[in-house]
Amino acid sequence: MNAHHHPEPQDRPARLTVGVVGAGRVGPALAASLRLAGHRPVAVSGVSDASVRRAAALLPDVPLVPPAEVLARAELVLLTVPDDVLPGLVTGLAETGAVRPGQLIVHTSGRYGTAVLDPARRAGALPLALHPAMTFTGTAVDVQRLAGCSFGVTAPDELRLAAEALVIEMGGEPEWIEEAARPLYHAALAIGANHLVTLVAQSMELLSAAGVAAPDRMLGPLLGAALDNALRSGDAALTGPVARGDAGTVAAHVAELREHAPQTVAGYLAMARTTADRALAHGLLRPELAEELLGVLSDAGGTGDSGVGGAA
Repeated sequence: MNAHHHPEPQDRPARLTVGVVGAGRVGPALAASLRLAGHRPVAVSGVSDASVRRAAALLPDVPLVPPAEVLARAELVLLTVPDDVLPGLVTGLAETGAVRPGQLIVHTSGRYGTAVLDPARRAGALPLALHPAMTFTGTAVDVQRLAGCSFGVTAPDELRLAAEALVIEMGGEPEWIEEAARPLYHAALAIGANHLVTLVAQSMELLSAAGVAAPDRMLGPLLGAALDNALRSGDAALTGPVARGDAGTVAAHVAELREHAPQTVAGYLAMARTTADRALAHGLLRPELAEELLGVLSDAGGTGDSGVGGAA
């Protein structure tokens, strides 16, 4: 935790009763973290068997009640539901009179800022958007992982200190995101985290098909080093046949994938074109080598458009 993010005592939120609407993987972990900071979880709502089990494991002795009852009991309400459900939930809670003036209403969606909470704000609530930039397992390990986790924070100016203080109390690092930038912020995280999982899973499948007994053990050090290098150096960390302009190797890759895993070809070509684009722009891929490489990628994709502007 970064020491100079700590709020002064007068800026710290008072100890609050906490409620969770949506006992998915995120809500119970955040409430458990707030409990460690001295706040008091008092109610949680969940429908599925998995939600009930998560709530029981992470928030023992906290009663499971309907959403409206959660709001009736809590001063700080965490709305931890899927993005597509959030607008309707907020509208419904406001229209039924469940929202109280002065109540802190917090959602954890990366996509939305505080505008989605406008129905609750009109009912007198104090709106906060606190998105933890982390993947959750739904287990107690998530509470530990919140230490040092960045949160995308959006709030009215008068609530900014309170929002940042809550994040810090959960062990996180607040990162201010303007309302209009929330969709771009969320897209960036999805590209980095969600697509990474897809790439790693594909790579492990292909290694298994090639006869590697422990793909995870083989990939661990390689991907760990690649991630560390990328975070430190950005595009300068690019290596491999595309960045070197090894057109023959890339052609061989495509041929093997077409034979053994045709479902991976489109993804390979898309990433290879993007990699070539960035390598060329940063002076890693020599222009004289780029032409043959881009020809291979174009032919393999069955289109004359290489996807790399001006490279040829």
